[in-house]
Amino acid sequence: MRAQLLYEPGPIDRQPLRLERTDDPFPMAGELLLDVKACGVCRTDLQEVEGDIELHEVPVIPGHQIVGAVAAVGDGVRGWSLGDRAGVGWIGGSCGTCDFCRSGRENLCHSAVFTGWHRDGGYAEKATVDAGFAFRLPEGVSDVDVAPLLCGGVIGYRALKVSGIQPGGRLGLYGFGASALLSLQVALHWGCSVYVATRSEAERTRATEMGAVWTGGYNEVPPVPLDAAVTFAPVGSVVVQALKAVDRGGAVAINAIHLDEMPAFDYRYLWLERQIRSVANFTKNDAREFLRLAAEIPIRTVVQQYGLEDANRALLDLREGRVAGAAVLTM
Repeated sequence: MRAQLLYEPGPIDRQPLRLERTDDPFPMAGELLLDVKACGVCRTDLQEVEGDIELHEVPVIPGHQIVGAVAAVGDGVRGWSLGDRAGVGWIGGSCGTCDFCRSGRENLCHSAVFTGWHRDGGYAEKATVDAGFAFRLPEGVSDVDVAPLLCGGVIGYRALKVSGIQPGGRLGLYGFGASALLSLQVALHWGCSVYVATRSEAERTRATEMGAVWTGGYNEVPPVPLDAAVTFAPVGSVVVQALKAVDRGGAVAINAIHLDEMPAFDYRYLWLERQIRSVANFTKNDAREFLRLAAEIPIRTVVQQYGLEDANRALLDLREGRVAGAAVLTM
């Protein structure tokens, strides 16, 4: 098969991913082998490739928004058949026995395994996945359009839950990339008023067209206090700006695996029971809930397609802000 391998992190403009031919993987017990049809390109992939996130194994095949067809079924797997369409996200496995796993919080498992980081991901023509972390996908949605739902979509959904936003509430979204674009659609479905802060004029226009009641820059204050906010930009100062905008008792959920730093800020912005909460991946239940909701709304995705051979270019375009919506590799 063809695959994009990362041997050593480096600036994406130096093209650290190498397209090579490798042996086809084989599913072990409890695994599925997928013929990969599409794989979303995530900012976490960029952070991994450029070295912001330390690698666990080298070489590794990145990619954790995988859509594929079942090509082989490992021993002990039930409920999957050849040809079934399956989706895989960032969380790729957990121990299944710890307190976190047994309470439905496998995203916090100390032994959690992550797709494209601990184990090879979807920047390839084939991939093996833990069958317990493969998800049924909505009918009638193309492989390319469903791929961004498997990370930005479902993690954005969890971020909304972590923020505590209630139906009809006032929600702030700080940053308006692929994940925020999907989160806005869920919030609108819940009857929320959505306020979007982003440095991009084009993203502000898109947010308004999609139903945001207000848009502005990161340093601008929304016209009303917010019940909750979610930050998508991996920048600590943006978290502080969001905190300044939330009302008493409100929460800011940080939807990022990596944050540059948290600057010092006046305690009065946190006082009166305001909260800052991090979002750590998602649970299997989050994925199932969100995929059902995505079909119900239905969620609309904005996709920019690239061939597998263009993975470095896709990541560079993502870094430089040239991707409208979500980038997706097709095989």
